[in-house]
Amino acid sequence: MASGVDTLSETDSFIEEVTEEVRRDKLFALMRKYGWIAILAVLLIVGGAAYNEWRKAQEQAAAQALGDSLIAALEIEDATARADALSKITAQSQGAQAVVSLLASAEAKNSGNSERAISELVKLENNSELPAAYREMAVLKHILLAGKDMPVAERRSKLETLAVAGAPFRLLAQEQLAMLDIEEDKKDAAISRLQDIISDVEVSAGLRSRASQLIVVLGGKVEAS
Repeated sequence: MASGVDTLSETDSFIEEVTEEVRRDKLFALMRKYGWIAILAVLLIVGGAAYNEWRKAQEQAAAQALGDSLIAALEIEDATARADALSKITAQSQGAQAVVSLLASAEAKNSGNSERAISELVKLENNSELPAAYREMAVLKHILLAGKDMPVAERRSKLETLAVAGAPFRLLAQEQLAMLDIEEDKKDAAISRLQDIISDVEVSAGLRSRASQLIVVLGGKVEAS
């Protein structure tokens, strides 16, 4: 009886060994057939990590180079030379280049070259690839810089576009619209617009103070918010 049990145990052991060998053979066959996929996945993971590190290093180096160029340009004593230096700086991103152009415009204005300052702003206004905030800032600065050289109707049209709900510079645009109302002798309209600015929950302390003072100058009464 014991001999039969031993024989059965040996048979089971043999079957297990054969099954294991079959599994191992199948595994090796699968590895030979599809192993390149695993290798490729590893290479992609390692390569992707290396690329990310390289990209971060490149971005950091570009940012440092841009910062150094801006500092060097802004340290120039002459405003015209500063504007010239700023206009020659090239940034890698659209947003950074917009900031450089805004600085170049400001320095051109400081040097008395309003035409050049406006030219820099117009280029930003017409750059459809820029985020809206940069373009709208350029429009607002253009209106302020041009002043009465820009027709009232054109200024009003541009400002009304900036004063829509949700626009980043809507309250500043509203303030300038109030100034246009005054320019056109529409005192009541100006006071009403200024009161709306004061009552807005997003108004800054400085803008609220300016609007309140202007209402008083126009003979109006500042209403409690």
